[in-house]
Amino acid sequence: MAPLVWLITGTSSGLGHSLVHAILARGDHCIATARSLLSISSLASAGASTLALDVTAPFPIIQATINAAISIHGHIDVLVNNAGYIVIGTVEGLDEEEWRGQFETNVFGAVKVAKAVLPHFRGRRSGTVAFVGSLSGWVGHEACGAYAGSKFALEGIAESLHRETSHLDIRTLLIEPGRFRTKLLSASNMHTHTRTPSSTIPDYATMLDAKMEGLANEDGAQLGDPEKLAEVVVDLVKGNGVAKGRRVPLRVALGTDCVDGIKEKCEETLRELGDWEGVGRSMGFGS
Repeated sequence: MAPLVWLITGTSSGLGHSLVHAILARGDHCIATARSLLSISSLASAGASTLALDVTAPFPIIQATINAAISIHGHIDVLVNNAGYIVIGTVEGLDEEEWRGQFETNVFGAVKVAKAVLPHFRGRRSGTVAFVGSLSGWVGHEACGAYAGSKFALEGIAESLHRETSHLDIRTLLIEPGRFRTKLLSASNMHTHTRTPSSTIPDYATMLDAKMEGLANEDGAQLGDPEKLAEVVVDLVKGNGVAKGRRVPLRVALGTDCVDGIKEKCEETLRELGDWEGVGRSMGFGS
């Protein structure tokens, strides 16, 4: 099998960084992107091609960058939309700029990059578009409304894309990690709505303080291994390892906490559907 060509956003740290190394170790080609080329210089030294890409840039700039990426090897086989960050704050407490910033990167950035790559995939009748979702795409935790909202949105977008492009032999994959030991919760990567005492609504202060303390304690202590995660992602795309001989579904939950959280949410949803099924089915004319 010829080496695949991967394009990954957000590779300066975390899953993106680990994924580049896993891809290169398997003998595939990788085009690593980040806002700053300096932040991914070590990936260039490891053998990856590197390009500067800010997913919040206007679409023509993103399209030009994708065209440059295609020209490196003549084609792209796999896109991994990985760039993202987390905003912490209550639904009421976050301001409009914070809400928009979260969605500009996590949602609209992923959509723009996918839109830029899809014509290439359609022309080749081949390609994989992978989105990095989250347990937060299933469960909305307190003080994580903006982040959860962005990941819920990504779930629906990816599912729609899957239905729109599967007949073109373009595959969509939702990678749904739980808590992995990356820099997602680090102070440099996490935007928190705690600038001044006056920015915190008193009714939420105790809950928000507890949330911040919990996230700070969790940072660097997550049970998930990002290198194992990266290896499984490569397996899912290539059909090797854990995916050999198996049909890979649209969604794959990775991490014990994610598997447990999604199962609990599905079980709760099924119970509630059962409790209210009679009401739900009584809405038609003549019911």
